[in-house]
Amino acid sequence: MDGTAIDHFDTSRFEAGRNRLASLAYRLLGSATDAEDVVQDAFLHWQAADRQRIRVPEAWLTKVVTNLCLDRLRSAQARRERTVGAWLPEPLLDGDPMLGPADRFEQRESVSLAVLTLMERLTPLERAVYLLREAFSHSHAEIAEIFDITESASQQHLHRARRRVTAARRGGEADPASARRIVEEFFAAASSGRTERLVALLTDDVTAISDGAGLTEKLLRYDTPQRVAAVARAGFKATPAKRRLAGGSPAVHYASVNGAPAILFVLGDQVVGAVTFDIAHGRIATVRGIAAPARLVRLTASWRRHGPDAPLVAQW
Repeated sequence: MDGTAIDHFDTSRFEAGRNRLASLAYRLLGSATDAEDVVQDAFLHWQAADRQRIRVPEAWLTKVVTNLCLDRLRSAQARRERTVGAWLPEPLLDGDPMLGPADRFEQRESVSLAVLTLMERLTPLERAVYLLREAFSHSHAEIAEIFDITESASQQHLHRARRRVTAARRGGEADPASARRIVEEFFAAASSGRTERLVALLTDDVTAISDGAGLTEKLLRYDTPQRVAAVARAGFKATPAKRRLAGGSPAVHYASVNGAPAILFVLGDQVVGAVTFDIAHGRIATVRGIAAPARLVRLTASWRRHGPDAPLVAQW
């Protein structure tokens, strides 16, 4: 096999694992854009390496991608961006290959917006160990080799991470049909101004978070069912000013984003807003409003390929 053929073969081997690497990077970073950059950097490392000496390419690439992600998480810029209250995970439409494996509950949970947000409370090493073990089923021996730590240390990092994730868990997986019914009731009540019905659909400790369409430096947060209901009623009511801001009258679609129910506002083929919901014990525990264009680029690209169902509202 000549050099060109070898390069082509090695490139094909990398491409065969690209989606898995991107899924790992996305879970670690919470950003599809950053995940794509990391995977491209890993490809450059792969090209520059003496590949004939790499016995297990998948393990080698996993180590490279993980460490590239940890370097980003530990950087001064990342610490500033993620501690001023201006960070939300980038939402992805279900079916996006970057969401990765979803056969087990732990795999699905690890890519939820709730857990991606919770990852910010873990140290970079804790989150990496947790994800490699829970989402990608790596052994503690493999994890120890990646980070040059002992298996016992890997187990300790996993224990601490699991404890925090378990403590923050607000309920199991919601039945898809029930989740859709609850979210559609929420939208109908909010858009028609029925405050009492809205409050009844919310948990007592509900939280609403908005990125303010990227117009504010910090996230907007609201607590208590009454406050969240008031914000939802104001936010979901269509007005001429909102239509001008959106550039028209968007259609409103139900969708599944990061494994959770969501409402998308779509103008033409552009997603201009996404509202995601966490359901706990039959009620809404968290509402996230995401409208900053930079956070919706990949979701919009997936939406264009998706072939949407009939909208809940054709013109909002």
